[in-house]
Amino acid sequence: MLPVDLPGTVRDALLAPLVDHHCHGVRRDDLSRGQFELLIGEGGSPAPPGTTHFDTPFGAAVRRWCAPLLDLEPHTPPAVYLARRAELGAAEVNRRLLAGAGVVAFLVDSAHEDLDVLTAAEMGRHGGAAADELVRIERIERDVAATAELAVDYLDTLGEQLGARAARAVGLKTVAGSLCGLDLDPARPSRGSVIAAANRRLADPKEPLTDPVLLHYLLWSAIDVARERGLPVQFHSGFGGTGSGRSDLRAAEPHRADPARMSAFAGALQPLGVPMILLHSYPFHRQAAYLAGIYPHVYVDAGLTLPFSAGAAARVMDELLELAPFHKQVFSSGCRGLAETGYLGALSYRRALAGALAARIGAGEWSASDAARIAHMIGSGNARRIYRL
Repeated sequence: MLPVDLPGTVRDALLAPLVDHHCHGVRRDDLSRGQFELLIGEGGSPAPPGTTHFDTPFGAAVRRWCAPLLDLEPHTPPAVYLARRAELGAAEVNRRLLAGAGVVAFLVDSAHEDLDVLTAAEMGRHGGAAADELVRIERIERDVAATAELAVDYLDTLGEQLGARAARAVGLKTVAGSLCGLDLDPARPSRGSVIAAANRRLADPKEPLTDPVLLHYLLWSAIDVARERGLPVQFHSGFGGTGSGRSDLRAAEPHRADPARMSAFAGALQPLGVPMILLHSYPFHRQAAYLAGIYPHVYVDAGLTLPFSAGAAARVMDELLELAPFHKQVFSSGCRGLAETGYLGALSYRRALAGALAARIGAGEWSASDAARIAHMIGSGNARRIYRL
């Protein structure tokens, strides 16, 4: 599994069970080739005619690393891989791959619980691990908007539902920054502007929430709940869609996902003591690492990036270690839709971190005990502290 020779203590630390602090449920049903390919392509669109999403870094990784867990040879052809997957059935494939990831606790984003995906509890059972819920605040807003009739009812119910759902969760998650820009206004919106925006929202509640006033209100409402309950808030930034294998963020210009643009908002949040976690920050991982270095409440992961960047994963991990404090980095697989994403997320993380640790040990920069301690912190220790597991 690991690409380099390491001292036994470091190797043991890398192979120790991980806390996956951000993932999604995986599909419980058997998939056609077309359905499978939609889920391995981050854009959520079919490959052009005559091509396949297996001809991507992630598709190649599935054939190389996931095939042996399905009793196939590495680099098996896509048709053979999918035939074996269908033969085993979704439940057995999910069990093998999620258990193979070596995860001790899954923290599961519940945003897509209306799809045919495993619940948090089922993710835990399939993976032989504990499992807890992360609440997507935009999902709560969508449900409230669908039933509220008046703006005042909308605002009151939104606060009640955020509190009720947070009571059963270990953290909150938002994609607000990617929808309206990460240069978030650190000031809370006025009551009048929020009521006016709520009236506009209720006139067409089925549309995705894009109003910057309501997004800011929703975010600050969630932060108030997080502060009251001692929960962290995850902020989607950089790479990736919203977890269903379909990007809802295509309308956001790439620069808007740059976490450096969140500096003013991070500063406003600091006095509240709410941990702020920047998810999937590639290709802005250096900017995210900088924020984690200057703000005591900001944390960073590379998450979904590592399995999708394949050969570049070691470089991404190395660059995070250049700047982000070791006690501010956390592991996530970014798993969504396919159990393969969870397995490859854990595998890519371990291999990338192994290479970075070996280089530093070889250069005499870190001792073996330093490297082992850092691997434990990033793999599980930091998440246990932040989420109070």
